[in-house]
Amino acid sequence: MSTTPPFDPADMSPQAVMARAAAARGDMFPEWQIVADALPQTVAMVTRTGGYLHKYEGQSSDDQQLSVQMRELIATPAICAKGDLRHSPNHIRRMYRMGMTNRIILEAATTFGMVVGWANMLNVAFAISEALSPDYPFGELPQAGAPAELTPFPELELGRVRVAGTAERLSDKPEWAFGATIDPELVRRVEAWADHCLPGQASGECLLGNGPRELIVIAALATRGETARAAGHIRNAYDWGMTPRQVLEAISATMPMTGMITVEIGLAAMELAGQP
Repeated sequence: MSTTPPFDPADMSPQAVMARAAAARGDMFPEWQIVADALPQTVAMVTRTGGYLHKYEGQSSDDQQLSVQMRELIATPAICAKGDLRHSPNHIRRMYRMGMTNRIILEAATTFGMVVGWANMLNVAFAISEALSPDYPFGELPQAGAPAELTPFPELELGRVRVAGTAERLSDKPEWAFGATIDPELVRRVEAWADHCLPGQASGECLLGNGPRELIVIAALATRGETARAAGHIRNAYDWGMTPRQVLEAISATMPMTGMITVEIGLAAMELAGQP
């Protein structure tokens, strides 16, 4: 059940909006104080909107479907894809406090990298190294550092059984079939990479099943403006039992770092995909 912040929401003084923001998120970067001093209502709106998107304390609702953990697995590679290596280690520390291991963080980053490139996986790895450094000042690092064992969360069990449709390989797509007429070895190697990121059937060794992986790919495609391609993966997500609400929540997890237009692109893709 969501909770109500113990503050007067009508108080728009810089001190009040910063106190509400810190209570919701748990910590705040000092640059937010500069924004609050000049535009306190902007900070209040960011807390209200971003707090809902990322399920911050007192800002979530009971009908939201994706866990906080899943939202962070999408948001972190998205912020790293923007080259933001100041704020991303704070996200890593937040995941550590929820019992999330480097393996699950990098597994999600690898899947996101299917769309934005595997170089971004190294941005995430760098954010991990910064988060583990005692010199990084933002957010609490657990005393033991990175968790050795993963604390379960709902999406680990979701999307592992196909409920509709059939698997499609990369080489089945017209673009890649055409590419194979030019350089078949290139297509074989790229297809192997795609199968690694988004396998036809995730094995038991994969921490994330196909459904959650599709959500990550959809969100990444929306950040790239790839409406038609996102629609195809939305249909794939539905085939793995994901819901429209889960798809929208996954896309919206990238809004703080990519903007509301990403959500608009995602909604257009959902309309194009049709209902499950």
